[in-house]
Amino acid sequence: MCISLRSGEKIYINGAVLRVDRKVTLELINDVTFMLESQVMQVADATTPLRQLYFVVQLMLMSPGDIEQARAVFGHQRCAIYAAADNKELLQGLDAIEELVEAKRYYEALRKIRGLFEIEQAILSSADMLLPVVA
Repeated sequence: MCISLRSGEKIYINGAVLRVDRKVTLELINDVTFMLESQVMQVADATTPLRQLYFVVQLMLMSPGDIEQARAVFGHQRCAIYAAADNKELLQGLDAIEELVEAKRYYEALRKIRGLFEIEQAILSSADMLLPVVA
């Protein structure tokens, strides 16, 4: 697999952070776990339940040494979202994400979570419209 990076861009490979100083193409010859900088969520951006779930799965991918603790947090977070949600597509997505995490397919789980961000935003926006305005 070949990955092209721009000058100054970071890539996270098997828990290590690499930054390139010029445009470069990396060829990953063996099976590695990686994330591009654009896919990495910072803790300050984990502002919604699904974004927090994304952050936890991201930790599983990037810090395999702390996976058991992250799995426990994932389980609690997923259950809380599941209990609060009533959107069929969101609930099916959560089921699929759980299966992917159980199969240790974290990258695919992250992609699935990103696909649910729009649904979550619509739900949160409609909930905001129902809240009374306090003067």
